[in-house]
Amino acid sequence: MLQVISSAWALLLGMGLLMVGNGLQGTLLGVRGEIESFSTLQMSFVMSAYFLGFLGGSRLAPEMIRRVGHVRVFAALASFISAVMIMYPLLTNPIAWALGRVLIGFCFSGVYVTAESWLNNAANNENRGQALSLYMIVQMTGVVSAQALMLVGDPAGYETFVIASILVSISFAPILLSISPTPAFDTTKPMSLRQLFETSPLGCVGMFLLGGVFSAQFAMAAVYGAHAGLSLAEISTFVAAFYVGALVLQYPLGWLSDRMDRRLLIMSVAAIGGVAAVIGMLFGVTFPVLLVSAFCIGGMSNPLYSLLIAYTNDYLEYDDMAAASGGLVFTNGLGAIAGPLITGWLMGDAVFGPQGFFLFIAALMFVTAAYAAYRMTQRAYVPVDETGAIAPIYPTASPVALEVAQEVVIEAAQDESDGQEPA
Repeated sequence: MLQVISSAWALLLGMGLLMVGNGLQGTLLGVRGEIESFSTLQMSFVMSAYFLGFLGGSRLAPEMIRRVGHVRVFAALASFISAVMIMYPLLTNPIAWALGRVLIGFCFSGVYVTAESWLNNAANNENRGQALSLYMIVQMTGVVSAQALMLVGDPAGYETFVIASILVSISFAPILLSISPTPAFDTTKPMSLRQLFETSPLGCVGMFLLGGVFSAQFAMAAVYGAHAGLSLAEISTFVAAFYVGALVLQYPLGWLSDRMDRRLLIMSVAAIGGVAAVIGMLFGVTFPVLLVSAFCIGGMSNPLYSLLIAYTNDYLEYDDMAAASGGLVFTNGLGAIAGPLITGWLMGDAVFGPQGFFLFIAALMFVTAAYAAYRMTQRAYVPVDETGAIAPIYPTASPVALEVAQEVVIEAAQDESDGQEPA
């Protein structure tokens, strides 16, 4: 671990600051939208736009990098991100915000692709798994830390937006000043969605549904808090609870996945997340209950991303794992685009009001659990000693990080077959 930190500290520091800025702007928009009297449906379009841009960036950024190089792409996208964050308080219009969110989602996706390829280049076969784990921890810690900055300025003003822009601008300095070698960049041609679905129906359906769950958390939690009348401090704590749960429960659930039928674990995790959402919907007027609900939802849904990837890998040859990454990310991205739109409609005063937020999450989690239970009747159980390792990864990652995770799984399996201790 120390070797990873010494070789990639600047990259990890920069990405940590970047995630603070990204987490701050997401929560800030949810609160500011309520101040500007935007409807929940309008905010749902604004929040969904980020995932549309992110999905587009994950497809186009690799070609941009191949044409002009990592450094130019990284610096150019950084400038756009900083500019958009300053634009938000100047153009308080839902259409302008939605266009800005498309651009900022595209830019963040491109930045992640670039940074993650650098991270992979800085790691080796012995420490790649540690590097990936540390990177994921930095990402989640950045989002959690961002929520404390919500209390620094008045969301009705511009100061907090400036802070987010400054953090993003500063984050690129340690990365660009420390990166000397430019990594070779190549992406694997993705497996077709039809072939991926035939290989793992549960993996495809689960990733699509999980995309909606994650985007509802990431994009609409602050909108829920503002619409439900929570104070600024309560909104910040509520949003942070989702990601604290993800950090705390990722590894225990990963440990369990290597010791039991993964379909049973997926079903159980999804069902627990659904129950937690129902509790939040029914008893969320009590703030401590709301926090417990958010912790459990985040702690179940975010690790579910890694579980579904690991389960899909159990039915793939090593040579197909990297190819499957693109299809899994794309499927998850489609669900993420739809998530805020449906959540915003359900949260409308004429429909279910703020509780529509929890209703949407509960519905998707229960459908995931039910489909996992159904798949258990359709396919034979893969013995635990024949399943592959699980690599911790969160839905915030780009296809590059997922390919790195697949490399970690393959290397661990090869080490085990050679009679070595996994790195």
